[in-house]
Amino acid sequence: MKRSRRARREELTGWLMASPWIIGFLFLTLGAMTFSLGMSFTDYDFFNKPSFVGLQHYKQMLFEDELVWHSIKITTLYAFFSVPLTLVFGLLLAMILNQKLKGIALFRTVYYFPSVLPEIATIFLWILVFDPSFGLFNSVLKWFSITGPNWLGSMEWALPSFVIMSLWGVGGGMLIYLAGLQGIPTELYEAATVDGSNRFTTFMRITLPMLSPVIFFNLVMGIIGALQVFNQAYIMTNGGPARSTYFFMLHIFYTSFQEYRMAYASALSWLLFLYIGLLTFIVFRFGEKKVFYS
Repeated sequence: MKRSRRARREELTGWLMASPWIIGFLFLTLGAMTFSLGMSFTDYDFFNKPSFVGLQHYKQMLFEDELVWHSIKITTLYAFFSVPLTLVFGLLLAMILNQKLKGIALFRTVYYFPSVLPEIATIFLWILVFDPSFGLFNSVLKWFSITGPNWLGSMEWALPSFVIMSLWGVGGGMLIYLAGLQGIPTELYEAATVDGSNRFTTFMRITLPMLSPVIFFNLVMGIIGALQVFNQAYIMTNGGPARSTYFFMLHIFYTSFQEYRMAYASALSWLLFLYIGLLTFIVFRFGEKKVFYS
């Protein structure tokens, strides 16, 4: 069956509207990824022509570079603690702000606002919060006669400081949870009330299953984002103290822009890409079974 001229025109319009994204993806994303993949098999330092070295960089990365596994461990630990915390706090905030109260829109705006603030300005704000002499946390601890730690200057507290800081952006996930909560049919809650269900049972049997697609989405996006943390560590600690906050993205950055080993940095980038892909696959493989799609 031949399509009408109007249908062909609408299809052409659709492709034209999507063309800026398609062109950007082909040249700025797919093209760059393909170039970096090819570059990872060469020896290139920004100043000399690349020469083919095969799998040498991957061998060095996996068996010789101790900083690779150290940075992967630090990054994984950060993701392991920060992602569940942001999921839980985001859901709690969404449930609190889902109430029909006067002025609730103002509170929703206040809690979401930190998510849209410039990241660099936020980082400098947290540097002041974590200051051991006059920072907010240690000032509060002094009220209880407790000597606060040197948050960013201590090997034991530097990484937990970043985990605490990750809660600053919980408003983004909160907004998605809030949309999911408002999409749950009220008839389900009314039926549960008639059946004599208490709040905990209603939450476990209705709210969580109906929110499971939203939770799953926030989980996947949270893992991807946490494994790519860079700005906080670069500005606040520069990977220290004693590399206790030496994230994998920092290792890529220092390798490429301080040592000028661009080809080796490309191989590191592909390792991070595969690691994120592997964790995402595991989450989809075992987590999607728990997701309820109504």
